[in-house]
Amino acid sequence: MTGRLDGRVALVTGSSRGIGRGIARRLASEGATVVVTARSMTPSASIRDGREQVIGGSLAETVDLITRAGGRALAIPADLENPEQRDGLVDAVIEQAGALDILVNNAGFADYAPIETMGADTFDRTVEHYLRVPFLLTQKALPHMRAAGRGWIVNIGSSTGLPPIRPFREYNKTSGDVVYASIKAALHRFTQGLAAEVMDDGICVNAVGPSTAIRTPGASDLLPEGYEAEPVDYLAQTVLEMCTGSPAERTGLVTFSLHYPWSQGVPVFDVEGETELPPLEPPQWCNPNIAPAGI
Repeated sequence: MTGRLDGRVALVTGSSRGIGRGIARRLASEGATVVVTARSMTPSASIRDGREQVIGGSLAETVDLITRAGGRALAIPADLENPEQRDGLVDAVIEQAGALDILVNNAGFADYAPIETMGADTFDRTVEHYLRVPFLLTQKALPHMRAAGRGWIVNIGSSTGLPPIRPFREYNKTSGDVVYASIKAALHRFTQGLAAEVMDDGICVNAVGPSTAIRTPGASDLLPEGYEAEPVDYLAQTVLEMCTGSPAERTGLVTFSLHYPWSQGVPVFDVEGETELPPLEPPQWCNPNIAPAGI
């Protein structure tokens, strides 16, 4: 631990497992007090294709992993689809942790379907998860960050939000990710526009997405068999980089987990901040529209 985030409080949504858990652990390893949130303290059901799926992972486990590694964490359960719980989350963070310096908008559960067969409820939930919730949590967080004269917001993006590779690959023809990808593209633009609005207040806003994909418990069903996934540590390190510095140094970027550390020579450590990992060059089959240093 180098203490890069000593004295800061971070809220990471969707941190009971997967990417959110990895980010929470990495921020805690640098000294942040991390507030983790998900629907409940125990594993709860998510909806995909109209069916409930209970996936392993809990807030209690995330807190335990952080505290056993010497970090500081607390859990505040909140269903971000519930207006009352969502609207009270930032206030609960301020009340229980004393501040909010970093907001990581990660929560979501992708639900893919072709346009022709996708239900309107799936469309609405995709917009809710990946655009409306970050918008509303950001609105709640900004007055606190502005009053403090500093803040860092990181939205979790996706390479699907960039123009697809041409000629179209079989994935683009069959995956059913069009609505998800469209909303991620909107989130990228939201990130860049918000960055301009708040940079004079000392607030940095950036997006980080996987360069390829991360085989999380929630994403495994969406990845083709044999897909070459990447470790979560590289994305968590890139999020950490976006949570340091001033807007004059780094804001309004849409970055990717392998491309940014590789192009900028950033050392990557595991999520506990203890072991330096080997540099990992983005594979040649990554989306060529990814700008190595961010756009």
